[in-house]
Amino acid sequence: MPIKIILFSLLVVASMAIAQDSPREALQPTPKLPADRYVLGVDDQIVVHAANVPDISDKAIRLDDSGDINMPMIGRVRAAGLTVEGLEAELRNRLKTYLEHPDVVVTVSEFRAQPVSIIGEVGSPGVQQVHGPKTLVEVLSLAGGPRQDAGPTVLITRRLTWGRVPLPGATDDPTGTFSIAQVNLKALLNAQDPQDNIPVRPYDVLSVPKAEVVYLVGQIGKVGSLALSDNQSISVLQAISSSGGLLPAAAPRNAKILRPILGGPRRAELDVDIKKILEGKANDVPLLPGDILLVPASTGYRAGVRAIEAVLQLGTMAAVYGIVR
Repeated sequence: MPIKIILFSLLVVASMAIAQDSPREALQPTPKLPADRYVLGVDDQIVVHAANVPDISDKAIRLDDSGDINMPMIGRVRAAGLTVEGLEAELRNRLKTYLEHPDVVVTVSEFRAQPVSIIGEVGSPGVQQVHGPKTLVEVLSLAGGPRQDAGPTVLITRRLTWGRVPLPGATDDPTGTFSIAQVNLKALLNAQDPQDNIPVRPYDVLSVPKAEVVYLVGQIGKVGSLALSDNQSISVLQAISSSGGLLPAAAPRNAKILRPILGGPRRAELDVDIKKILEGKANDVPLLPGDILLVPASTGYRAGVRAIEAVLQLGTMAAVYGIVR
């Protein structure tokens, strides 16, 4: 036999061997999901790769309303109710008519509606029926996005059957059932950490906690709670500035911070001289979650108010009873 023919034959055999022995990972367009647990259903979309069978390889196939798929060479196959692994076994069995050792890989390219729970400080908390692949930002958007009083993080809880949450710092819960990770919400939404915008899996739970707050009372433009959205503390001057500043009647030298003691009902009382802070004669003081900043009214102002109230009361009595002449 001529040498050229022998060399050509060896080349063909070698090429076929390489194609059949290629690693299965190289055949998968997307990371494989837990094949032993996920059960295929109506409206799932799959991609089948069968080595050396180009007629059926790498084409998206959606399960019809009966849960079947229809493929060249194989015909109709009832896929609903099978796991991914089970469908691979069924397709390999059908292909044995044509191949001695068929190699089949099935991946789910689009899931039917799957529940994802979004709880906490979002526009529409509850269970979202997610169609197709969705990222963390997309699912938060479906729930109306974070509210103004949302905290700085979102907590992701995932069943380990779907793999661990692919983020640094992810941990397993003590029962070994769930993977838990935390994402900086502001950095995620501002695209500062795009790698944190991970795909969401079925039955994930996304929790957006309420922001920690401090409380402002007394002679301040806008009294009430102030959310610590980005940081876990805010300074006295920052809090006052964010709330409309001091009122004319304020006694800034006599301000106080009422701070919770070990999370109980009692509070420690800390004196704060806001006037000195404003004059640069004292350092600004941080307010911690749960603190109450109290800015009282000045003594002269309180006395003036009482005098005005007395005059007004006397005028009312005169009008009603005619006692003043």
